[in-house]
Amino acid sequence: MTNNQEKKYLDNWLSLTNIQMSITNELESALQKNHNLSLKEFYVLYFLSQTSDKQLRLQQLQEMVGLSQSAISRLVGRLEAKSCGALQRHICEDDRRGIYTRLTTIGEEKLQISLNTFHEILHAAFSKGNLQDELKSLIQKL
Repeated sequence: MTNNQEKKYLDNWLSLTNIQMSITNELESALQKNHNLSLKEFYVLYFLSQTSDKQLRLQQLQEMVGLSQSAISRLVGRLEAKSCGALQRHICEDDRRGIYTRLTTIGEEKLQISLNTFHEILHAAFSKGNLQDELKSLIQKL
């Protein structure tokens, strides 16, 4: 691979990362402002909502959200707090070391309300003509 090709790949990667970070920052800001949720907290609620029994082991959530064990434990703790009540933690009966968290009715409601904001931000971001043009250009370069 030539230096020119390497530079092109790196420049394209940086452009793509910039687009993703810009949208991520908008999502984070809107969720925090409108629903008092971080993007990672939103992801936890969303991932739990996608399971049949609305629960996952903390270790599974940790991997899905991309946080350390202590960070996911603190995040789940915040969402469990009496003021929020979006999650409920329990210990696995079969394996006492396994800790699960379950989405509560309050959590499901919080997710549904925040999903509207999430979709509005994504719709606005992907509807921008310059973003669509930039993405098309990147795809053609690849």
